[in-house]
Amino acid sequence: MLSKFKYASGLLLTLFLFGCQQDESPQASAPPPPKPQVGVTVIQPQKIDLITELPGRTTSSLVAEIRPQVGGIVKKRFFEEGQTVKAGDLLYELDDSTYVSSYKQAQATLESANASVKSAQLKFERYTQLRRQNNVSQQDLDDAQVAFLEASARQKGSEAALESAKINLDYTKIRSPIDGRIGISQVTVGALVTGSQATVMTTVRSLDPIFVDLAQTSLDQLKQRTFLAQENVEKGSNKVILILEDGSIYPYEGTLKAREVSVNESTGSVTLRAEFPNPDDLLLPGMFVRGRIHELTHNAALLAPQQGVSRDVKGNPTALVVNANKVIESRVLSVERTIGNQWLVLDGLSAGEQIVVEGSLKVRAGSEVRTVEMARNSETGAMVTVTAANNASPEGN
Repeated sequence: MLSKFKYASGLLLTLFLFGCQQDESPQASAPPPPKPQVGVTVIQPQKIDLITELPGRTTSSLVAEIRPQVGGIVKKRFFEEGQTVKAGDLLYELDDSTYVSSYKQAQATLESANASVKSAQLKFERYTQLRRQNNVSQQDLDDAQVAFLEASARQKGSEAALESAKINLDYTKIRSPIDGRIGISQVTVGALVTGSQATVMTTVRSLDPIFVDLAQTSLDQLKQRTFLAQENVEKGSNKVILILEDGSIYPYEGTLKAREVSVNESTGSVTLRAEFPNPDDLLLPGMFVRGRIHELTHNAALLAPQQGVSRDVKGNPTALVVNANKVIESRVLSVERTIGNQWLVLDGLSAGEQIVVEGSLKVRAGSEVRTVEMARNSETGAMVTVTAANNASPEGN
């Protein structure tokens, strides 16, 4: 009886072990979990124009502050405030009675001096002949020569006095020295003005062309010089597009003309001066504007989508890159600026590499992944698979 019980126990143990083996065999042959899939975009070099946007203000290309050069009563005004004037146009006329009198007196003095010169010259010539005949002494001849020279000197002084009187008389007629628009008159007819007074009578400003003074920080200027020293980077056209205060684009394109040679100590900025045509007088001096300058062109720029770039705990830009073995690598990037919705990468990426733009939360450095190539939809701006992007493009329809 005992032997039968032992035989039954052994049989049950054998069946139990066999069942366990049957249960374990499917687990041993189960396939590994699938690799996570991420969306990537291929970094390709491309030619881009680097545009800098700077704040600035408009300023007249020429400014003439009209002040009197002689004193007198304002007799007449010859312009309408705000009108366009030409160089040489008469603006004001002062009472010239005293200057006319001075001019006539200077004329009379010159005529007297001319007569004295003529008399002294004749005497000197006559004494010269008499001296040859030994009829006058050498002293008399010398005195006649000195008298002639003194008369000639007084004649030149009289000529200068006449010229000065004429200039003062002309100054009673105040003219515009430049072409431009004239402002509001600060004096009226009957007002007394003095020569070289501090108060401006009016101001003439040339508005076509007009200047725009833009402010660029000295740090940005240093960065630009450093960037220009790199390969595949060249100077831009220095063309300037102007954005007005209401956000509209000024219809005429300007040109960068000059850079200030010193840094403003209070603002740390350098002034860049651009010139714009202004045939419609739309731009007036003192307007606040923004200028977009084409300063540089990069012929092989590497652009990374912003959603593919994050920041580490130190604030450094980083990106996840899929290498040739389909393994995730973490890269620290050096970026220069944003261009649209992309970063301009200076270091950390190479042409042809794949950067993760979707699914980055599912992976980390060292993970093996499957990739699907993505591109930006030209209509919506969203990242979609390359097949979807092609189907959405006009060529794919």
